[in-house]
Amino acid sequence: MKATQGLSLGDDRDRCLRRTAEVVRQVWSSFDAARDVEPAVTPDIRDALSAPLPASPTPVTAALDEAARILDCSLAQSRPRFLAYIGSSGLEVGAIADFLAASYDVNMAVDARAASLLERQTSRWLAEFIGYPHGHGLFTSGGTVSNLTALAAARERACPGVREAGVGRPVAVYCSADSHHSNTRAIELLGLGRRAVRPIPLDQHRRMRTDLLEETIRRDEASGIRAMAVVATAGTTLTGAVDPLRAIGEVAARHGIWMHVDAAYGGPAAGTAIAAPLFDGLSLADSVTVDAHKWLFVPKACSILLVKDPSSLTSAFAHDEAYMPHEAAEPNPVDATLEYSRPLWALKLWLAFRTHGAEAFREAIASTIKLARVTYDRGRSTPGFETLDTPPQLSVVPLRHVPPGVGDVDEHQRRLCRSIDLDGRVFLSPAVIDGRTWLRPCFTNFRTQPADVDALFAVITELSDRIALTTTT
Repeated sequence: MKATQGLSLGDDRDRCLRRTAEVVRQVWSSFDAARDVEPAVTPDIRDALSAPLPASPTPVTAALDEAARILDCSLAQSRPRFLAYIGSSGLEVGAIADFLAASYDVNMAVDARAASLLERQTSRWLAEFIGYPHGHGLFTSGGTVSNLTALAAARERACPGVREAGVGRPVAVYCSADSHHSNTRAIELLGLGRRAVRPIPLDQHRRMRTDLLEETIRRDEASGIRAMAVVATAGTTLTGAVDPLRAIGEVAARHGIWMHVDAAYGGPAAGTAIAAPLFDGLSLADSVTVDAHKWLFVPKACSILLVKDPSSLTSAFAHDEAYMPHEAAEPNPVDATLEYSRPLWALKLWLAFRTHGAEAFREAIASTIKLARVTYDRGRSTPGFETLDTPPQLSVVPLRHVPPGVGDVDEHQRRLCRSIDLDGRVFLSPAVIDGRTWLRPCFTNFRTQPADVDALFAVITELSDRIALTTTT
C-alpha cells in the first residue's frame, strides 16, 4: 500500500536522496584539507534563521540546500586544523551509520533483537581494543551520562538501599584535581553534595598522587565518612595526563572502594603500542567510560560505559515497569542505564570497526600522539614559545607564546586565542593551568597532518605580531 502524501516525501524521495548524496560528497571533500578562511554568517542566512514557523511546504531539495549553507557557516570540529576541543572528527562511515540508524529508528530501551546483539558485540570489541577484560557495556549519549551511570552504581554498592531511603551518612568520592567537571556534576545530581568530592593533588606529571589518595581515604574513614568511589582519569582534558591506574586500583581494593576510570578522551590510546604502558592497571577498574566520538573519530553521540559486574547497573537502575516486558533472560537496557529513549548509538562504531579494522584506528591514534610530540618539541625549541616541563602523555599540548615586549603574558594568550579563532585558519581554546593562561592545541583528528602543525605555529606568530600587545602587569 502506497504511503499517504503529507509527511511522506513520495515522488520527491529519489530526488531528495540524490541531492543528499551530492551535498554529503561536497562536505566530506571539504574536510580533506584545511580552509584558509571560514565563511561568515551572511545576512540572508540570518534572515532565514529568524523567519517564523512555515505554514506551507518548501521543495525538499531547496530546504536541503539551505540546511547545507547553514552548516557550512557553522563551526565544524571535523576540519583538520580544529584543535580547540576534544571532539569528533566526523568519520564518514559513522555518518552513514547515523543515517541508517535514524532511518530504522530502533529503540534500545528493550530487547531490539539483532540490534541488541550488535550493541553487545560492539561493547566486547571496544573492551578488547583497549585491553579491558570485561566486555559488558551500554552505550550512552556522552561521557557525562556514562560517568553519572557508573557513580550511581558505585553509590548503590557503598550505600545499599540508597534508592529508597536516600543517603543516610556522608560519603566521599576521590578524583584528580584535574578531573573532568562531569564527575562533580554527577555527584551533585546523585544528591551527595559537592562537598563529597575530594580533589587529590597532582604530581609533577599532573597525575593523581596515590600517597595523598590513601591518606585522604584513611582520614575520612576515621571520621565516619564512607569512601564511596575513586575516579581515575585516563587522559585529562586539561593536559592529557593519565593517572597511575594500577596504584589507584590497589588503593581502592585495600579499602573496598569502587574504582571508575574516566577514559572518555584517552581510553582509545590504550589500544596503541605507543601509549599502552600508561594504562597499566585498567583491568582493575569496576567501570570505564570511553567516548568513541572523541578519539575513535565517529560522529557524536557515542559513549560507552563498560562494567566488571553487569548486576551493579541493574541494582542502581532497575524498576518493575508495568508497561515494559520482563520475560527475557537478560534485563532490559532501560533497567541498567539512565536513558529510556536510547538510539542505536553502537552502530556507528560497529560499522567503523567493520569497515576499517582495528589496526587502522591504532595507526590513526598513534599518528595524532606523534603530532603532539612534534608540537611539543617545536614549542620547546622555538624562541618565544613556552611548554610545560614534561612532554605530553597523550595528544594535548599546552603552549604559551611569549614574544619580547609582552608585559601581561596571560592577557596576551587570551587575546591571541580570540584572534586565532576569528581568523579561522586554525581553532584553539585557552586553558588555565596553575593560574596561568595557555593555548591548548589538542590532536584527535585523523585528518590532521604535519603541515597543519606548521600552520599552527605560523598563524600564532603572525597574529601575535599583529596584536603587538605591550601592556605591562
